[in-house]
Amino acid sequence: MKAAELFVRCLENEGVEYIFGIPGEENLDVMDALLDSSIEFVTVRHEQGAAFMADVYGRLTGKAGVCLATLGPGATNLITGVADANLDHAPVVAIAGQASTHRLHKESHQVLDLELIFQPITKYSSRILTPDVINEVVRKAFKLAQAEKTGACFIEFPENIAEMEIDAAPLKVKHATSPEPPREKVERAAEIISNAKNPMILAGNGVIRGKAWQQLTDFAERLRIPVANTFMAKGVIPFKHPMALGSAGLQANDYISCGFSKADVIICIGYDLVEYHPYLWHPTRDRTIVHIDQSPAEVDAYYPVEVGVTGDIKHSLLRIMEVATPSTGNAMRALREALIEEMNQHKDDVSVPMKPQKIIWDLRTAMDLEDIAISDVGAHKMWMSRMFRCEFPNTCLISNGFASMGIAVPGAIGAKLALPDRKVVAVTGDAGFMMNSQEIETALRLNTPFVILIWNDSGYGLIEWKQMNQFGRPSNVRFTNPDFVKYAEAFGAKGYRITEGEQLLPTLKKALADNTVSIIDCPVDYSENLKLTSKLGEMICPI
Repeated sequence: MKAAELFVRCLENEGVEYIFGIPGEENLDVMDALLDSSIEFVTVRHEQGAAFMADVYGRLTGKAGVCLATLGPGATNLITGVADANLDHAPVVAIAGQASTHRLHKESHQVLDLELIFQPITKYSSRILTPDVINEVVRKAFKLAQAEKTGACFIEFPENIAEMEIDAAPLKVKHATSPEPPREKVERAAEIISNAKNPMILAGNGVIRGKAWQQLTDFAERLRIPVANTFMAKGVIPFKHPMALGSAGLQANDYISCGFSKADVIICIGYDLVEYHPYLWHPTRDRTIVHIDQSPAEVDAYYPVEVGVTGDIKHSLLRIMEVATPSTGNAMRALREALIEEMNQHKDDVSVPMKPQKIIWDLRTAMDLEDIAISDVGAHKMWMSRMFRCEFPNTCLISNGFASMGIAVPGAIGAKLALPDRKVVAVTGDAGFMMNSQEIETALRLNTPFVILIWNDSGYGLIEWKQMNQFGRPSNVRFTNPDFVKYAEAFGAKGYRITEGEQLLPTLKKALADNTVSIIDCPVDYSENLKLTSKLGEMICPI
């Protein structure tokens, strides 16, 4: 068989359902082999969209999402999405065609050293130089992409290698078992937690990757320890649970910051430092840190770990819970009550442009608890992270490691293919929406219905927020938008424009019921950004 056929069989062997990408001259043999495969190729409109689709698909399934491009500009267009997956710890395998190996040693049309380019942004980057190694390279790429901490891997496949004949078979897929936590570490962690006066948990996305959210909830409930989650760990403990404090990571003196300043022991569970720098929540460097994760702690001066419990997170929590004694107080309950009061403050406000708090209130009301919101990056991300209530994990996806704009629309396609029975809403600013809005055509062609909720302020709202805080004046952040309703209709999608505050909730409900892509143009009042900053700066901790 051709090497390209073996390559596709190896992908099938890994359980690949979809490949997101664009055909090109240097991946012709792979594209032809896919015609006889069970794998569905999803033709996209930009390679960045392909990488974001693979990224979100990987987050939701735990299986590596796969994206494919040709050489040169096709491959470099993958970079942003691949870097996002790697820093957000989403399992992805990216593949790019390459010119014949006979011209890789010299200056040649569209030729770049892709193996070297992708090396800094992946866990593993490899070039196939002989058909004999295809099964090993593919197996290694998927093994590493899906191993904790999950991330991105890259394979470069030269066109002349793909044409060669080979007699080989895929390697058997084996999944490693996570180790049990060491007994002495468990006992030491339990001792520290038992002696703590005001312990607090910081739960990260590793808890979701390890499917340990139920164990975390049981741990917090039994030991009576309040839980703050990172942006990417929203829903890791149901917000309705009395131990849930909400999201940490606003990088301001928020309610959660008060919790960190009050805590004497901070228990970090599945926490990725890339999300929320320790110097922001532990500037004093004098609290006792307990690290519970499948991986050893990253070295950071503001993250001095007293004890690290490394191993299967589920088992670590169960073992510690068996021997630790519950906390006697709940001094942080006032933080939760203050946040809930703020969430409810503008639920009846119908002014236009709409307040961020009201948009989120209506969105949460319209969506079922297990539906999925995918937040793009911008000012709306800060509001969604802080105020969108989640009762289940993976129901509010936020890119917060690499934090790349443009993920929401293609990400919604990946989410819908991963979980077709869930309703999906892409929550995006007008800037992020326009970065990958071309994928609306892809969604309509695939018949993947979802809602795109655009927070329209005709500017880069988050950057203006920071400029006003630091300099008191904006700099080059304003732009104009197309008519988003007409833009939607030009694709064959539905378009809605919010002109009165009472319209958003019924429009969201109608759009969620549409069996197509629906775009809602909602004007937002970002003057609330500076009001929030002022309020947080003046806030006196309620504990």
